[in-house]
Amino acid sequence: MRLYINIALLFSLILILGSCHDKQPRRPVSRSSGTFMKESVIRNKKLIAAEEKIIDSIIKNNPDKIFLASKKGYWYTYEIQNQSDTLRPKRGDVAFFEYEINDLYGNVIYTALELRPQKYLVDKQEIMMGLRDGIKLMRKNEKVTFLFPSHIAYGYLGDKNRIGPNIPISCTVTLTDFIKEEEFRKTQNQ
Repeated sequence: MRLYINIALLFSLILILGSCHDKQPRRPVSRSSGTFMKESVIRNKKLIAAEEKIIDSIIKNNPDKIFLASKKGYWYTYEIQNQSDTLRPKRGDVAFFEYEINDLYGNVIYTALELRPQKYLVDKQEIMMGLRDGIKLMRKNEKVTFLFPSHIAYGYLGDKNRIGPNIPISCTVTLTDFIKEEEFRKTQNQ
């Protein structure tokens, strides 16, 4: 009996001592070469180039309109321009606008009636990236048509409704008004 206890103690001691030595960290079974990222970058560059080619042809086919290139990678033209006002919406303002969304071939995706008049807390509320920047370029009562590549519009997910993945869009926006956020809150509390 004593022999079995001694053997059990010895076996336990061997297990304990065997698990105490420094273990080397496991190496990954496979190493990433970065090819997925490289392929993704190449694919995205091709997508952007194709979308910009379509946008460029739209601009060339509308010589009566003056399209301006933004610093953020989209183009826009004034349908109605307000040159008498100088103020533009900025962070801390509430912008009121209406808009409609078309594909680049002029097919209506969402009408202004469907999208209803919008209020947007400038830079404090999530909206489409292109609109977030485009609204800040506008003055009160201006109507602007924006040509947004897909990465500035709804991206690789689309809107999960009518706008599919990687779809560039045309967005016509009318900025009806904008006021300071404090003024807006006062009107809401009355």
